[in-house]
Amino acid sequence: MACWLNLGQMIKMNAKKFPNVFAVKDKDRSITYPELNQRVNKLAHGLLSLGLKKGDKVAVLLENSIEIVEAYIAASKTGLIVIPIHFRFVGREILNIMENSDAKALIVHDEFIPTIKDIKKELRNVQSDRYIIVGNKRKGYLEYEEFIQNSSDHEPKFTVECSDPWIILYTSGTTGKPKGVVRSHESYIAFFLINATDFGFTQHDVCLNVMPLYHVNSTFYTFLFLYLGGTAYIHPARHFRAEEILEIIEEEGITFISLIPTHYNLILNVSEEVKKRDVSSIRKLLCSSAPVTKSMKKKIMKFFPRVDLYEAYGSTEAGLVTILKPEDQLRKLGSIGYEALGTDRIKLLDEIGDEVGILEIGELYSRGPMMFDKYYKLPEKTTASFKGEWFSAGDMAKRDEDGFYYIVDRKDNMIISGGEHVYPSEVQEIICTHPDVYDVAIIGFPHEKWGEKVTAFVIPKKNADIDESSIVEYCRNRMAGYKRPKRVIFITDEEMPRTSTGKILHRILRERYNNEKV
Repeated sequence: MACWLNLGQMIKMNAKKFPNVFAVKDKDRSITYPELNQRVNKLAHGLLSLGLKKGDKVAVLLENSIEIVEAYIAASKTGLIVIPIHFRFVGREILNIMENSDAKALIVHDEFIPTIKDIKKELRNVQSDRYIIVGNKRKGYLEYEEFIQNSSDHEPKFTVECSDPWIILYTSGTTGKPKGVVRSHESYIAFFLINATDFGFTQHDVCLNVMPLYHVNSTFYTFLFLYLGGTAYIHPARHFRAEEILEIIEEEGITFISLIPTHYNLILNVSEEVKKRDVSSIRKLLCSSAPVTKSMKKKIMKFFPRVDLYEAYGSTEAGLVTILKPEDQLRKLGSIGYEALGTDRIKLLDEIGDEVGILEIGELYSRGPMMFDKYYKLPEKTTASFKGEWFSAGDMAKRDEDGFYYIVDRKDNMIISGGEHVYPSEVQEIICTHPDVYDVAIIGFPHEKWGEKVTAFVIPKKNADIDESSIVEYCRNRMAGYKRPKRVIFITDEEMPRTSTGKILHRILRERYNNEKV
């Protein structure tokens, strides 16, 4: 039986219901729902004309653009599976994902052609006539606009089941090599409907997407608004310029944005002249990936006077797990909230699998309709991540007496020093209160006597006058001795390895400094 509620079907229906509504926009184009549906159908037929069939994978190496949105929707109408690739990856990383995913076609922006040229001979699964280029024409590539204009605009006659896979998202690899996360149509349908209810989104909303569309956050929130019949403004993800974002909010009447704390910090520090922009259209803001301090929350609420601020916790695999709603922002600082609608309770389990008590730390397990299907070609890792139907992304958390959850740290980041458990986020939070510290990462390095020693990588604020002894002394009366850093290394913000969503890559820090005397 066909999946009548998947994204492709909803775009088809929205083309009839909202003929004059702009579905997608960027700085140069505005496309209505009927136009979007027509273009998507043409792309779908074009891909099928290359000999691709339901279940085949199509890789997309694209900047945030209307074309990448069209590729996702075309796949949802045909049963093809999208493989989004990080546009900052080098050739070898792209090759690994293309080969691991068994991708049989590639849609690529012209700026990435030099990278593809270096690995093209090794892309064994992609036939020579299945390379499609967005941008300037190149020999050996089908030009995107010509490709779709020469195809039929009729609805593809394919039966796509809700349980069929739609996207394989490769994780950011904060703790190791990226894994392919297989997500079905029904997992996204659940997300769209649950978020519309939990956040109160409607077809009148206008979303500004600044996160890269190879990331789960963007695939969730960009397509949510297209699902509802709203408008998605697609902004290039390579550079975040706060002044430009505020200009778009004012000119386009943006009602919702999902950002990370780094983005908010940049917005809050624009010039007084830029702060005069009219941002009163914003109704809801979401912050994810990292905690937001009380002072930053207050500044955000002052900057966006009509806004409801939300925080959320989830993962590429589990989807949205918890939400911290506007009324709890200041009274439950540091919390990730309580279960999102549809999340079937959360279990916090100790090392032997027993549930822990109130304010005790355990590994966070959840289950619900937004859950992924499996890790692609990794049955052992899939099995290891579940206890029955309950999934863990490897985060350690605690629950208070009111049922609110707090992330303590990642299980893989936990340091064991002298037999004591040290959670880096706890140490990091305290050091970040130092007036001269901009940011910090806490790592455990091998130690002959203690097993591991706590090491702090500190980014000082501009013109700060601090040294290792001042950091160590600052920690002396603020945490137990076994938690205090035994070594402090000062680095710049540019030297701190991060994912595209701002998360610190502790693994890279370990690899980079493990052979040095720290």
